[in-house]
Amino acid sequence: MTIAPTAVAPTAPAAADRRRWLALAVVMTAAFMDLVDVTIVNIAVPSIQRDTGASFSAVQWITGGYALAFALGLITGGRLGDIFGRKRLFLLGIGGFTVASALCGLAVSPDMLVASRVLQGVAGAMMVPQVLSIIHVTFPAQERGKVFGMYGAMVGLGAVAGPLLGALLTQWNLFGLEWRPIFLVNLPIGIAGLVLGAKFITESRSPNALRIDIVGTVLATAGLLLVLFPLTQGEQLGWPLWTFALMAAGVAVFVGFVAFERAKMRRDGSPLVELSLFRIKSFAAGIGVQLVFGATTGIFFLIWTLYMQTGLGWDTLQAGLTAVPFSIAVGGAAGVSVAVLVPKFGRKVLQAGALVMAVGVLVYMLLVNGIGTGITTWEMIPALLVMGFGMGLIISPITDAILSDVPAEHSGSASGLISTVQQIGWAFGLGLVSVAFFGAVGNIAPTDPNRAAAYSTAFSHGLWWVAGGLILAFALMFALPKKVKPATAS
Repeated sequence: MTIAPTAVAPTAPAAADRRRWLALAVVMTAAFMDLVDVTIVNIAVPSIQRDTGASFSAVQWITGGYALAFALGLITGGRLGDIFGRKRLFLLGIGGFTVASALCGLAVSPDMLVASRVLQGVAGAMMVPQVLSIIHVTFPAQERGKVFGMYGAMVGLGAVAGPLLGALLTQWNLFGLEWRPIFLVNLPIGIAGLVLGAKFITESRSPNALRIDIVGTVLATAGLLLVLFPLTQGEQLGWPLWTFALMAAGVAVFVGFVAFERAKMRRDGSPLVELSLFRIKSFAAGIGVQLVFGATTGIFFLIWTLYMQTGLGWDTLQAGLTAVPFSIAVGGAAGVSVAVLVPKFGRKVLQAGALVMAVGVLVYMLLVNGIGTGITTWEMIPALLVMGFGMGLIISPITDAILSDVPAEHSGSASGLISTVQQIGWAFGLGLVSVAFFGAVGNIAPTDPNRAAAYSTAFSHGLWWVAGGLILAFALMFALPKKVKPATAS
Protein backbone atom coordinates (compact mmCIF):
# COMPACT_ATOMS: atom_id res chain seq x y z
CA MET A 1 0.00 0.00 0.00
CA THR A 2 1.06 3.65 -0.45
CA ILE A 3 1.56 5.99 2.50
CA ALA A 4 1.84 9.74 2.25
CA PRO A 5 5.39 11.05 2.75
CA THR A 6 4.35 13.25 5.64
CA ALA A 7 3.10 10.23 7.55
CA VAL A 8 6.30 8.18 7.19
CA ALA A 9 8.97 10.84 7.41
CA PRO A 10 9.43 10.69 11.20
CA THR A 11 9.71 6.86 11.31
CA ALA A 12 11.51 6.12 8.03
CA PRO A 13 15.02 5.80 9.55
CA ALA A 14 13.80 3.37 12.21
CA ALA A 15 12.02 1.27 9.59
CA ALA A 16 15.15 1.25 7.42
CA ASP A 17 17.25 0.21 10.40
CA ARG A 18 14.89 -2.60 11.21
CA ARG A 19 14.94 -3.98 7.67
CA ARG A 20 18.72 -3.66 7.50
CA TRP A 21 19.30 -5.61 10.67
CA LEU A 22 16.72 -8.23 9.76
CA ALA A 23 18.50 -8.72 6.43
CA LEU A 24 21.76 -9.13 8.37
CA ALA A 25 20.17 -11.77 10.61
CA VAL A 26 19.03 -13.73 7.55
CA VAL A 27 22.38 -13.77 5.72
CA MET A 28 24.37 -14.48 8.88
CA THR A 29 22.07 -17.38 9.78
CA ALA A 30 22.64 -18.81 6.30
CA ALA A 31 26.41 -18.42 6.65
CA PHE A 32 26.24 -20.05 10.09
CA MET A 33 24.28 -22.95 8.59
CA ASP A 34 27.01 -23.48 6.00
CA LEU A 35 29.83 -23.24 8.57
CA VAL A 36 28.16 -25.72 10.90
CA ASP A 37 27.49 -28.09 8.01
CA VAL A 38 31.20 -28.32 7.25
CA THR A 39 32.14 -29.40 10.77
CA ILE A 40 28.96 -31.22 11.80
CA VAL A 41 29.50 -34.08 9.35
CA ASN A 42 32.88 -35.22 10.65
CA ILE A 43 31.50 -36.09 14.06
CA ALA A 44 28.75 -38.24 12.48
CA VAL A 45 31.03 -40.14 10.06
CA PRO A 46 31.24 -43.36 12.15
CA SER A 47 27.43 -43.43 12.46
CA ILE A 48 27.10 -42.91 8.69
CA GLN A 49 29.55 -45.75 8.07
CA ARG A 50 27.64 -48.14 10.32
CA ASP A 51 24.25 -47.27 8.84
CA THR A 52 25.10 -47.11 5.13
CA GLY A 53 28.10 -49.41 4.91
CA ALA A 54 30.17 -46.59 3.41
CA SER A 55 33.74 -47.53 2.53
CA PHE A 56 36.74 -45.46 3.61
CA SER A 57 36.90 -43.82 0.16
CA ALA A 58 33.16 -43.02 0.29
CA VAL A 59 33.71 -41.32 3.65
CA GLN A 60 36.41 -39.17 2.07
CA TRP A 61 34.03 -38.14 -0.73
CA ILE A 62 31.16 -37.45 1.70
CA THR A 63 33.36 -34.86 3.39
CA GLY A 64 35.72 -33.88 0.55
CA GLY A 65 33.07 -33.77 -2.18
CA TYR A 66 31.35 -30.89 -0.42
CA ALA A 67 34.62 -28.99 0.07
CA LEU A 68 35.67 -29.47 -3.56
CA ALA A 69 32.30 -28.41 -5.04
CA PHE A 70 32.17 -25.45 -2.68
CA ALA A 71 35.72 -24.36 -3.57
CA LEU A 72 35.23 -24.61 -7.32
CA GLY A 73 31.97 -22.69 -7.22
CA LEU A 74 33.04 -19.81 -4.96
CA ILE A 75 34.49 -17.42 -7.54
CA THR A 76 31.82 -18.22 -10.10
CA GLY A 77 29.11 -17.83 -7.45
CA GLY A 78 30.37 -14.39 -6.54
CA ARG A 79 30.42 -13.26 -10.16
CA LEU A 80 26.94 -14.63 -10.82
CA GLY A 81 25.69 -12.51 -7.92
CA ASP A 82 27.40 -9.42 -9.33
CA ILE A 83 25.77 -10.02 -12.75
CA PHE A 84 22.29 -11.35 -11.97
CA GLY A 85 21.69 -9.92 -8.51
CA ARG A 86 23.06 -10.88 -5.10
CA LYS A 87 19.65 -11.33 -3.52
CA ARG A 88 18.55 -13.59 -6.38
CA LEU A 89 21.67 -15.77 -6.11
CA PHE A 90 21.45 -15.85 -2.31
CA LEU A 91 17.86 -17.10 -2.45
CA LEU A 92 18.77 -19.61 -5.17
CA GLY A 93 21.70 -20.80 -3.08
CA ILE A 94 19.79 -21.15 0.18
CA GLY A 95 16.94 -22.90 -1.64
CA GLY A 96 19.35 -25.34 -3.28
CA PHE A 97 21.17 -25.87 0.01
CA THR A 98 17.88 -26.72 1.71
CA VAL A 99 16.86 -29.20 -1.01
CA ALA A 100 20.31 -30.80 -0.97
CA SER A 101 20.17 -31.08 2.83
CA ALA A 102 16.85 -32.95 2.51
CA LEU A 103 18.41 -35.31 -0.05
CA CYS A 104 21.38 -35.90 2.28
CA GLY A 105 19.05 -36.70 5.16
CA LEU A 106 17.00 -39.09 3.00
CA ALA A 107 19.98 -40.78 1.32
CA VAL A 108 19.62 -44.56 1.04
CA SER A 109 23.17 -45.31 -0.11
CA PRO A 110 26.68 -43.86 0.15
CA ASP A 111 26.57 -42.89 -3.55
CA MET A 112 23.37 -40.89 -3.06
CA LEU A 113 24.86 -39.19 -0.01
CA VAL A 114 28.04 -38.26 -1.90
CA ALA A 115 26.02 -36.84 -4.82
CA SER A 116 23.79 -34.88 -2.42
CA ARG A 117 26.82 -33.48 -0.61
CA VAL A 118 28.31 -32.30 -3.91
CA LEU A 119 25.00 -30.60 -4.74
CA GLN A 120 25.04 -29.05 -1.27
CA GLY A 121 28.55 -27.71 -1.93
CA VAL A 122 27.47 -26.18 -5.25
CA ALA A 123 24.48 -24.49 -3.58
CA GLY A 124 26.69 -23.24 -0.74
CA ALA A 125 29.04 -21.70 -3.31
CA MET A 126 26.10 -19.76 -4.76
CA MET A 127 24.93 -18.61 -1.30
CA VAL A 128 28.03 -17.81 0.75
CA PRO A 129 29.79 -15.26 -1.55
CA GLN A 130 26.65 -13.12 -1.48
CA VAL A 131 26.74 -12.76 2.32
CA LEU A 132 29.62 -10.28 2.58
CA SER A 133 28.52 -8.54 -0.63
CA ILE A 134 25.01 -8.02 0.75
CA ILE A 135 26.43 -6.73 4.03
CA HIS A 136 28.71 -4.38 2.09
CA VAL A 137 25.88 -2.78 0.08
CA THR A 138 23.33 -2.83 2.91
CA PHE A 139 25.33 -1.05 5.62
CA PRO A 140 27.07 2.34 5.44
CA ALA A 141 30.84 2.44 5.82
CA GLN A 142 30.71 3.64 9.44
CA GLU A 143 28.70 0.56 10.49
CA ARG A 144 30.61 -2.08 8.58
CA GLY A 145 33.37 -2.49 11.17
CA LYS A 146 30.83 -3.46 13.82
CA VAL A 147 28.95 -5.73 11.41
CA PHE A 148 32.09 -7.52 10.21
CA GLY A 149 33.06 -7.99 13.86
CA MET A 150 29.70 -9.67 14.45
CA TYR A 151 30.34 -11.83 11.39
CA GLY A 152 33.73 -12.88 12.80
CA ALA A 153 32.12 -13.81 16.12
CA MET A 154 29.55 -15.89 14.26
CA VAL A 155 32.35 -17.76 12.46
CA GLY A 156 33.91 -18.59 15.82
CA LEU A 157 30.57 -19.73 17.20
CA GLY A 158 30.10 -21.99 14.16
CA ALA A 159 33.43 -23.67 14.85
CA VAL A 160 32.34 -24.48 18.41
CA ALA A 161 28.73 -25.34 17.63
CA GLY A 162 29.30 -27.70 14.69
CA PRO A 163 30.92 -30.67 16.47
CA LEU A 164 28.74 -30.31 19.56
CA LEU A 165 25.49 -29.97 17.61
CA GLY A 166 26.46 -32.92 15.42
CA ALA A 167 27.22 -35.00 18.48
CA LEU A 168 23.92 -34.15 20.18
CA LEU A 169 21.76 -34.74 17.10
CA THR A 170 23.44 -38.07 16.40
CA GLN A 171 23.48 -39.19 20.03
CA TRP A 172 19.80 -38.38 20.59
CA ASN A 173 18.86 -40.58 17.60
CA LEU A 174 15.71 -38.52 17.01
CA PHE A 175 12.82 -40.67 15.72
CA GLY A 176 15.33 -43.46 15.13
CA LEU A 177 16.98 -41.44 12.35
CA GLU A 178 20.53 -41.72 13.80
CA TRP A 179 22.81 -39.34 11.80
CA ARG A 180 20.16 -37.97 9.43
CA PRO A 181 19.00 -35.03 11.63
CA ILE A 182 22.40 -33.34 11.13
CA PHE A 183 21.16 -32.57 7.60
CA LEU A 184 17.41 -32.40 8.18
CA VAL A 185 17.85 -29.65 10.79
CA ASN A 186 18.68 -27.34 7.87
CA LEU A 187 15.15 -27.61 6.44
CA PRO A 188 13.27 -25.24 8.79
CA ILE A 189 16.25 -22.85 8.85
CA GLY A 190 16.50 -22.81 5.05
CA ILE A 191 12.77 -22.32 4.52
CA ALA A 192 12.73 -19.44 7.02
CA GLY A 193 15.76 -17.93 5.28
CA LEU A 194 13.99 -18.09 1.92
CA VAL A 195 10.85 -16.39 3.19
CA LEU A 196 12.57 -13.70 5.27
CA GLY A 197 15.33 -13.13 2.71
CA ALA A 198 12.79 -12.50 -0.05
CA LYS A 199 11.09 -9.93 2.18
CA PHE A 200 13.98 -8.06 3.81
CA ILE A 201 17.08 -8.29 1.55
CA THR A 202 17.48 -5.50 -0.98
CA GLU A 203 18.57 -6.49 -4.48
CA SER A 204 21.93 -5.21 -5.75
CA ARG A 205 24.27 -5.79 -8.69
CA SER A 206 27.76 -4.71 -9.68
CA PRO A 207 27.93 -2.07 -12.43
CA ASN A 208 31.22 -3.56 -13.69
CA ALA A 209 30.74 -7.30 -13.25
CA LEU A 210 33.24 -9.59 -14.99
CA ARG A 211 32.13 -12.31 -17.37
CA ILE A 212 31.85 -15.95 -16.34
CA ASP A 213 34.89 -18.04 -17.31
CA ILE A 214 33.15 -21.32 -18.15
CA VAL A 215 36.15 -22.95 -19.86
CA GLY A 216 38.44 -22.00 -16.97
CA THR A 217 35.99 -23.47 -14.47
CA VAL A 218 35.76 -26.73 -16.44
CA LEU A 219 39.55 -27.02 -16.71
CA ALA A 220 40.05 -26.33 -12.99
CA THR A 221 37.38 -28.87 -12.07
CA ALA A 222 38.80 -31.52 -14.39
CA GLY A 223 42.34 -31.00 -13.13
CA LEU A 224 41.33 -31.28 -9.47
CA LEU A 225 39.20 -34.38 -10.06
CA LEU A 226 41.98 -36.07 -12.05
CA VAL A 227 44.26 -35.64 -9.03
CA LEU A 228 41.78 -36.20 -6.20
CA PHE A 229 39.92 -39.25 -7.54
CA PRO A 230 42.99 -41.55 -7.78
CA LEU A 231 44.40 -40.06 -4.56
CA THR A 232 41.20 -41.02 -2.74
CA GLN A 233 40.64 -44.42 -4.38
CA GLY A 234 44.26 -45.53 -4.84
CA GLU A 235 44.89 -47.01 -1.40
CA GLN A 236 41.72 -49.09 -1.51
CA LEU A 237 42.53 -50.40 -5.02
CA GLY A 238 46.20 -51.15 -4.37
CA TRP A 239 47.55 -48.20 -6.39
CA PRO A 240 47.18 -49.58 -9.95
CA LEU A 241 49.12 -47.86 -12.76
CA TRP A 242 46.08 -45.89 -13.98
CA THR A 243 45.90 -43.95 -10.70
CA PHE A 244 49.33 -42.44 -11.35
CA ALA A 245 48.45 -41.84 -15.01
CA LEU A 246 45.34 -39.87 -13.98
CA MET A 247 47.30 -37.74 -11.53
CA ALA A 248 49.88 -36.97 -14.23
CA ALA A 249 47.02 -36.03 -16.58
CA GLY A 250 45.66 -33.72 -13.86
CA VAL A 251 48.99 -31.88 -13.74
CA ALA A 252 48.89 -31.52 -17.54
CA VAL A 253 45.37 -30.09 -17.35
CA PHE A 254 46.52 -27.51 -14.78
CA VAL A 255 49.28 -26.44 -17.18
CA GLY A 256 46.62 -26.02 -19.86
CA PHE A 257 44.47 -24.08 -17.39
CA VAL A 258 47.26 -21.57 -16.73
CA ALA A 259 47.84 -21.11 -20.46
CA PHE A 260 44.13 -20.56 -21.09
CA GLU A 261 43.81 -18.08 -18.23
CA ARG A 262 46.69 -16.02 -19.60
CA ALA A 263 45.10 -15.96 -23.04
CA LYS A 264 41.70 -15.03 -21.60
CA MET A 265 43.24 -12.19 -19.64
CA ARG A 266 44.71 -10.77 -22.85
CA ARG A 267 41.43 -11.28 -24.73
CA ASP A 268 38.75 -9.86 -22.42
CA GLY A 269 40.29 -9.27 -18.98
CA SER A 270 37.95 -11.66 -17.12
CA PRO A 271 39.81 -14.89 -16.25
CA LEU A 272 38.65 -17.17 -13.47
CA VAL A 273 41.97 -16.58 -11.65
CA GLU A 274 43.91 -13.31 -11.76
CA LEU A 275 47.34 -14.87 -12.45
CA SER A 276 49.17 -11.54 -12.15
CA LEU A 277 48.59 -11.75 -8.40
CA PHE A 278 51.11 -14.59 -8.21
CA ARG A 279 53.88 -12.21 -9.23
CA ILE A 280 53.52 -10.74 -5.72
CA LYS A 281 55.81 -12.89 -3.57
CA SER A 282 53.86 -12.49 -0.35
CA PHE A 283 50.56 -13.36 -2.05
CA ALA A 284 51.98 -16.44 -3.80
CA ALA A 285 53.55 -17.68 -0.57
CA GLY A 286 50.36 -16.89 1.37
CA ILE A 287 48.29 -18.93 -1.07
CA GLY A 288 50.76 -21.76 -0.48
CA VAL A 289 50.24 -21.37 3.27
CA GLN A 290 46.46 -21.52 2.82
CA LEU A 291 46.72 -24.64 0.65
CA VAL A 292 49.03 -26.45 3.09
CA PHE A 293 47.15 -25.30 6.19
CA GLY A 294 43.81 -26.32 4.67
CA ALA A 295 45.18 -29.76 3.77
CA THR A 296 46.68 -30.18 7.23
CA THR A 297 43.45 -29.36 9.06
CA GLY A 298 41.46 -31.50 6.60
CA ILE A 299 43.59 -34.51 7.53
CA PHE A 300 43.47 -33.85 11.26
CA PHE A 301 39.75 -33.37 11.80
CA LEU A 302 38.69 -36.51 9.91
CA ILE A 303 41.28 -38.88 11.41
CA TRP A 304 40.66 -37.41 14.88
CA THR A 305 36.96 -38.26 14.68
CA LEU A 306 37.61 -41.79 13.38
CA TYR A 307 40.24 -42.37 16.05
CA MET A 308 37.97 -41.35 18.93
CA GLN A 309 34.78 -43.06 17.78
CA THR A 310 35.70 -46.00 15.57
CA GLY A 311 39.03 -46.71 17.25
CA LEU A 312 38.48 -45.96 20.94
CA GLY A 313 34.76 -46.70 20.78
CA TRP A 314 33.62 -43.38 22.23
CA ASP A 315 30.07 -42.27 21.54
CA THR A 316 29.43 -39.13 19.50
CA LEU A 317 28.64 -36.98 22.55
CA GLN A 318 31.98 -37.73 24.23
CA ALA A 319 33.82 -37.04 20.97
CA GLY A 320 31.88 -33.79 20.47
CA LEU A 321 32.56 -32.58 24.00
CA THR A 322 36.25 -33.40 23.59
CA ALA A 323 36.33 -30.98 20.64
CA VAL A 324 34.92 -28.07 22.68
CA PRO A 325 38.17 -27.08 24.53
CA PHE A 326 39.99 -27.07 21.18
CA SER A 327 37.37 -24.77 19.62
CA ILE A 328 37.37 -22.43 22.63
CA ALA A 329 41.17 -22.15 22.48
CA VAL A 330 40.96 -21.32 18.76
CA GLY A 331 38.42 -18.55 19.36
CA GLY A 332 40.28 -17.05 22.31
CA ALA A 333 43.65 -17.01 20.58
CA ALA A 334 42.14 -15.58 17.39
CA GLY A 335 40.83 -12.55 19.26
CA VAL A 336 44.14 -11.92 21.04
CA SER A 337 46.10 -12.46 17.82
CA VAL A 338 44.27 -9.81 15.78
CA ALA A 339 43.72 -7.24 18.52
CA VAL A 340 47.03 -7.38 20.41
CA LEU A 341 49.79 -9.57 18.99
CA VAL A 342 49.82 -9.09 15.22
CA PRO A 343 49.85 -5.26 15.33
CA LYS A 344 52.96 -5.48 17.51
CA PHE A 345 54.84 -8.53 16.19
CA GLY A 346 53.55 -9.00 12.63
CA ARG A 347 54.16 -12.28 10.81
CA LYS A 348 56.09 -13.71 13.78
CA VAL A 349 52.70 -14.32 15.39
CA LEU A 350 51.58 -16.51 12.49
CA GLN A 351 54.87 -18.42 12.51
CA ALA A 352 54.60 -18.87 16.27
CA GLY A 353 51.09 -20.22 15.71
CA ALA A 354 52.34 -22.85 13.25
CA LEU A 355 55.11 -23.93 15.64
CA VAL A 356 52.83 -23.95 18.70
CA MET A 357 50.26 -26.03 16.85
CA ALA A 358 53.01 -28.43 15.69
CA VAL A 359 54.18 -28.79 19.29
CA GLY A 360 50.60 -29.57 20.34
CA VAL A 361 50.41 -32.24 17.62
CA LEU A 362 53.66 -33.85 18.80
CA VAL A 363 52.49 -33.77 22.43
CA TYR A 364 49.24 -35.41 21.34
CA MET A 365 51.25 -38.08 19.54
CA LEU A 366 53.32 -38.77 22.65
CA LEU A 367 50.15 -39.09 24.73
CA VAL A 368 48.54 -41.50 22.25
CA ASN A 369 51.68 -43.67 22.10
CA GLY A 370 52.42 -43.46 25.82
CA ILE A 371 48.97 -43.94 27.35
CA GLY A 372 47.60 -46.25 24.66
CA THR A 373 43.98 -47.18 24.10
CA GLY A 374 42.96 -46.26 27.65
CA ILE A 375 43.45 -42.53 27.03
CA THR A 376 40.68 -40.26 28.32
CA THR A 377 39.26 -36.89 27.29
CA TRP A 378 40.95 -35.20 30.25
CA GLU A 379 44.33 -36.55 29.19
CA MET A 380 43.82 -35.18 25.67
CA ILE A 381 42.80 -31.67 26.72
CA PRO A 382 46.31 -30.17 27.34
CA ALA A 383 47.49 -31.09 23.83
CA LEU A 384 44.21 -29.89 22.30
CA LEU A 385 44.44 -26.55 24.08
CA VAL A 386 47.98 -26.03 22.74
CA MET A 387 46.88 -27.00 19.23
CA GLY A 388 43.82 -24.77 19.39
CA PHE A 389 45.83 -21.81 20.65
CA GLY A 390 48.30 -22.24 17.80
CA MET A 391 45.55 -22.45 15.20
CA GLY A 392 43.86 -19.35 16.62
CA LEU A 393 47.05 -17.33 16.18
CA ILE A 394 46.91 -18.11 12.45
CA ILE A 395 43.32 -18.21 11.20
CA SER A 396 42.23 -14.63 11.88
CA PRO A 397 45.27 -12.60 10.68
CA ILE A 398 46.31 -14.84 7.77
CA THR A 399 44.02 -13.14 5.23
CA ASP A 400 45.34 -9.67 6.07
CA ALA A 401 48.91 -10.99 5.84
CA ILE A 402 48.30 -12.43 2.37
CA LEU A 403 46.60 -9.24 1.16
CA SER A 404 49.17 -6.84 2.65
CA ASP A 405 51.03 -6.23 -0.64
CA VAL A 406 48.06 -6.71 -3.00
CA PRO A 407 46.94 -3.51 -4.80
CA ALA A 408 43.51 -2.28 -3.68
CA GLU A 409 41.97 -2.78 -7.13
CA HIS A 410 42.72 -6.52 -6.95
CA SER A 411 41.69 -7.08 -3.31
CA GLY A 412 38.30 -8.55 -4.26
CA SER A 413 39.76 -11.13 -6.65
CA ALA A 414 42.54 -11.94 -4.19
CA SER A 415 40.12 -12.43 -1.28
CA GLY A 416 37.97 -14.80 -3.33
CA LEU A 417 41.02 -16.79 -4.37
CA ILE A 418 42.17 -17.10 -0.74
CA SER A 419 38.83 -18.65 0.29
CA THR A 420 38.82 -20.93 -2.74
CA VAL A 421 42.35 -22.23 -2.14
CA GLN A 422 41.59 -22.87 1.53
CA GLN A 423 38.67 -25.09 0.54
CA ILE A 424 40.73 -26.83 -2.15
CA GLY A 425 43.40 -27.48 0.46
CA TRP A 426 40.76 -29.00 2.74
CA ALA A 427 39.61 -31.28 -0.09
CA PHE A 428 43.19 -32.33 -0.80
CA GLY A 429 43.73 -33.07 2.87
CA LEU A 430 40.68 -35.30 2.94
CA GLY A 431 42.02 -37.06 -0.16
CA LEU A 432 45.37 -37.59 1.56
CA VAL A 433 43.66 -39.31 4.49
CA SER A 434 43.79 -42.54 2.45
CA VAL A 435 47.58 -42.38 2.60
CA ALA A 436 48.03 -40.73 5.99
CA PHE A 437 45.54 -42.87 7.93
CA PHE A 438 43.55 -45.55 6.11
CA GLY A 439 46.68 -47.21 4.73
CA ALA A 440 47.96 -47.67 8.29
CA VAL A 441 44.60 -49.01 9.53
CA GLY A 442 44.36 -51.69 6.88
CA ASN A 443 41.23 -53.85 6.55
CA ILE A 444 40.76 -54.51 10.25
CA ALA A 445 37.26 -55.77 11.12
CA PRO A 446 34.99 -53.81 13.48
CA THR A 447 34.94 -56.74 15.89
CA ASP A 448 38.72 -57.30 15.89
CA PRO A 449 40.04 -57.02 19.48
CA ASN A 450 43.10 -55.18 18.15
CA ARG A 451 41.01 -52.49 16.45
CA ALA A 452 41.69 -49.80 19.09
CA ALA A 453 45.43 -50.37 18.93
CA ALA A 454 45.38 -50.32 15.10
CA TYR A 455 43.48 -47.04 15.02
CA SER A 456 45.78 -45.51 17.63
CA THR A 457 48.80 -46.46 15.51
CA ALA A 458 47.15 -45.06 12.38
CA PHE A 459 46.21 -41.83 14.19
CA SER A 460 49.79 -41.39 15.36
CA HIS A 461 50.95 -41.99 11.77
CA GLY A 462 48.52 -39.35 10.52
CA LEU A 463 49.73 -36.83 13.11
CA TRP A 464 53.20 -36.98 11.54
CA TRP A 465 51.60 -35.71 8.33
CA VAL A 466 49.87 -32.92 10.25
CA ALA A 467 53.10 -31.87 11.98
CA GLY A 468 54.97 -31.94 8.67
CA GLY A 469 52.36 -29.73 7.03
CA LEU A 470 52.61 -27.20 9.83
CA ILE A 471 56.40 -27.03 9.54
CA LEU A 472 56.03 -26.45 5.78
CA ALA A 473 53.49 -23.68 6.46
CA PHE A 474 55.95 -22.13 8.96
CA ALA A 475 58.68 -22.06 6.29
CA LEU A 476 56.38 -20.50 3.66
CA MET A 477 55.43 -17.76 6.11
CA PHE A 478 58.93 -16.26 5.81
CA ALA A 479 57.77 -14.82 2.47
CA LEU A 480 54.88 -12.94 4.12
CA PRO A 481 55.37 -9.24 4.98
CA LYS A 482 57.03 -8.64 8.34
CA LYS A 483 54.29 -6.17 9.25
CA VAL A 484 50.66 -7.10 8.62
CA LYS A 485 48.41 -4.30 7.45
CA PRO A 486 44.71 -4.76 8.28
CA ALA A 487 42.44 -5.01 5.27
CA THR A 488 39.80 -2.32 5.17
CA ALA A 489 36.33 -2.60 3.79
CA SER A 490 35.54 0.00 1.18
